[in-house]
Amino acid sequence: MTPAPAALAEASVWIVDLDGVLWLAGEPIGDVAGAVAALQHRGARVVFATNNSAPTTGQLLARLAAAGVVAGPDDLVTSARVAASLLEPGERVHILAEAGVREALDDRGVRIAVDGGADAALVGWSRHFDFDDLAAVSRAARQSGRLIGTNTDPTHPTPEGLLPGSGALLAAVATASGVTPQVAGKPNPPMVEYIRRHVLDGAVSAVMVGDQPGTDGLLAERLGIPFALVDSGVTPPGARVDECAVAVRSPDLVTLVAGALG
Repeated sequence: MTPAPAALAEASVWIVDLDGVLWLAGEPIGDVAGAVAALQHRGARVVFATNNSAPTTGQLLARLAAAGVVAGPDDLVTSARVAASLLEPGERVHILAEAGVREALDDRGVRIAVDGGADAALVGWSRHFDFDDLAAVSRAARQSGRLIGTNTDPTHPTPEGLLPGSGALLAAVATASGVTPQVAGKPNPPMVEYIRRHVLDGAVSAVMVGDQPGTDGLLAERLGIPFALVDSGVTPPGARVDECAVAVRSPDLVTLVAGALG
């Protein structure tokens, strides 16, 4: 699938990653506010899809507002929300994650287990990870036989370079527990189905913009929509890309939008 760049100009929905595309550690990458506003002024819906499960909805909307981007709760698709959707209201889950996951579970009516009795274990991105955390969440996964991961991204982009991502933590828990995880975020089936149901239903055409071919690119491929790769995050300029067919390659979102809109 290698669509012409014109397909981007005609897209009625733009699905845009956040970390490495819109910002790095909250710092906007160029005039992203102007780029998003240009798409919205043209009548396109801009939805932000992120594998970062740590921030709450309010925190993400505040970061978008600080970057000058106009968005509401319905314009966000997070791996935390999708992971929570894999659990039923009333179930108990032991988590290794931060506030975004806690919020999503609360909205879903899922209870967070503190000591034993969990129906599942859930791992998301967190800066708080030590041996005791590994032991507790691995025990919950082993005893329940169910492990959910928000995503398998090995790294997390920041202005200072790459940090360990959720995938690194999930790999440790999966290894220690012996349980194969069900992964919620890009590019896995739960995220694909969530976007089809909540974002693309009724859409004429769409495009995915991201900085990782192995997650954003494969998500686009599985959704059957064009993919635009930007070099402002994980994938460095000039890097060879074999994971997927790339429709357009651009240094950043601002340049991409300017080229698409002419």
